[in-house]
Amino acid sequence: MRYIGNKAKLLDELNQFLRKNKLDKKGSKFCDLFAGTCTVGDYFKDKFEIIANDTLYFSFVMSNGKLKYKKDFFQNLGFDPFEYFNTCNTEDYTEGFCYRTFAPEISGRQYFSDENAKKIDFIRNTIEEWFDAKKIDENEKYYLIASLLESLSKVSNVAGVYSAYLKMWDPRAKKKMVFLPLETQKVSKYQNEVYKEDANELIKKITGDILYLDPPYTPTQYISQYHVLETIAKNDLPEVHGVGAHRENGNQISNWCKKGNVHEEFEKLIANAKFKHIILSYSDAGIMSKEFIEKVLKRYAKEGTYQFKKIDFVKYKSTRAVKKEIREDTESKKHYEWLFYIEKKENPLYISPLNYIGGKFEMVQLIKDNMPLQPIDTFYDLFGGGATVSINMNANKVVYNDINWVVRDLLQKITQEEFIDTYKYIEKNIKKYHLEKENKETYSKFREHYNSIEKASRNPLDLYLLICFGFEHQIRFNAKMEFNNPCGNSGYNEEMLEKLVSYSYKTKNMNIVFKALDYKRFEEEITKKDFVYCDPPYLISCGAYNDGKRGFNGWDKTQEKELLEFLSRLDKKGVKFMLSNMMDRNEKENIQLKNWRKKNQYRMIKNHKITMRNRQDRQEILICNY
Repeated sequence: MRYIGNKAKLLDELNQFLRKNKLDKKGSKFCDLFAGTCTVGDYFKDKFEIIANDTLYFSFVMSNGKLKYKKDFFQNLGFDPFEYFNTCNTEDYTEGFCYRTFAPEISGRQYFSDENAKKIDFIRNTIEEWFDAKKIDENEKYYLIASLLESLSKVSNVAGVYSAYLKMWDPRAKKKMVFLPLETQKVSKYQNEVYKEDANELIKKITGDILYLDPPYTPTQYISQYHVLETIAKNDLPEVHGVGAHRENGNQISNWCKKGNVHEEFEKLIANAKFKHIILSYSDAGIMSKEFIEKVLKRYAKEGTYQFKKIDFVKYKSTRAVKKEIREDTESKKHYEWLFYIEKKENPLYISPLNYIGGKFEMVQLIKDNMPLQPIDTFYDLFGGGATVSINMNANKVVYNDINWVVRDLLQKITQEEFIDTYKYIEKNIKKYHLEKENKETYSKFREHYNSIEKASRNPLDLYLLICFGFEHQIRFNAKMEFNNPCGNSGYNEEMLEKLVSYSYKTKNMNIVFKALDYKRFEEEITKKDFVYCDPPYLISCGAYNDGKRGFNGWDKTQEKELLEFLSRLDKKGVKFMLSNMMDRNEKENIQLKNWRKKNQYRMIKNHKITMRNRQDRQEILICNY
């Protein structure tokens, strides 16, 4: 059967890839989550236990037909159904839906000849009668319907898909349809499973060894392209509309075929997958970029396991696509199939959507490794910044707090708003204001627009765009709370998109609240069951936010003393805390901090991974009271 994205030509490549990575262990559980016509599952069913899934009913039928076929089918029926159907005279069978809807005599449509449409109807209705009479079981029913779909595809008057029929008769469509047994490549050696569910719902329920992903990669909606096969497989006599007699798509419109939606769907799928190995097939013509896919997979991959391979591939082209390539003189352009692989790790790390000064991504694993073992009721991140620490902590509740309320508002909005709305707003305004890398003129106009709005009415996502296109992604305001960072040499890119998606996914799946208060306001509510983490401005650093001239309070020895006294009071209450800071830097030392730690005999953990900031080494420490 001709099918968009069919992987028949990639089976050898996929098999070699599995062998190379020693993933071809017999009996492994292999899931093809976007099975289509089950080409991949059929190929590997002699080696693996297969889980096949697709949202389309005709795909569900094809997978059942290929994966659950047995040589002793039709014992109860008592005769060969293929011989029977090929010898029946169906010339006068004119009551069927296919004949009335997809053939020319009544509807004028030319999907099938009248003769073949009558035969299709007779076979499909008889299969249902046999099943109702219990002459065939469910697996035999699926096998016969799948055989019918395969057989009719050889005489259909279409260019490849069924979104429309050809105006002139293709010679093959004039041939009499022969009802042939469904071709299956190998004998299944295991009990296979077949589903018809949304991929991101099913992935939460299943586990296995190898997850193979071949999602849609273009805006083409499969339900529209294969509506004829869906209708014949279901035999549900739907109301149809338009010249092409399309059925209502209902809830079968796939998010994998829409920009923004597909990025979120992919992130969620990889995050929720309970499989050791993940393989993805995608195309260079797809909606998602290689850079985005790579960023997502590396977030969830064990270190050093990510692999990528580019394969020459002749892709399916619709008539419209061919004409477009001729117009644009790109018909000779090469196309490639991409093959990605990771071994998935547990407990991946997430990062702020902001390139935040003082961000703790390089420290977050060290922080996690040194957290108390007992369960935490509420985790307080009192100087939350970009929220990287907050979103990586395990607790019943996380309180993110930062005195910088504009950052709080931005992080909270991304968390609370549907990701697709965030995505569309960002894309719309980049286009509307012509924002682009190093374009000072358009950046300045957009900044003026942002500053002209009352503070309480500003959309936090506008600030996000200013940060993206601003100098070194800094967040700078003057005393009037006007954003005053100049244009930078970067912009909104695939890496930032991935961080935005992953942050949105993570925070929507945790109990997190956002505050913008003086940290001391939390003292009364913090209990022994809670944990407090503090990452204040570093007294001996040169962070721009220390000077008090950026629209927010600065940080000096007085603020440092108040924080240390605050932590000492928590210690007396029996509350566990952790403080991030620096003791020494560039011949400067934080005497206050050193004396306080020594006096209280608090444990100090050094980060042995020296990081660079402003071309200078910095070694951060953690101070714990436990």
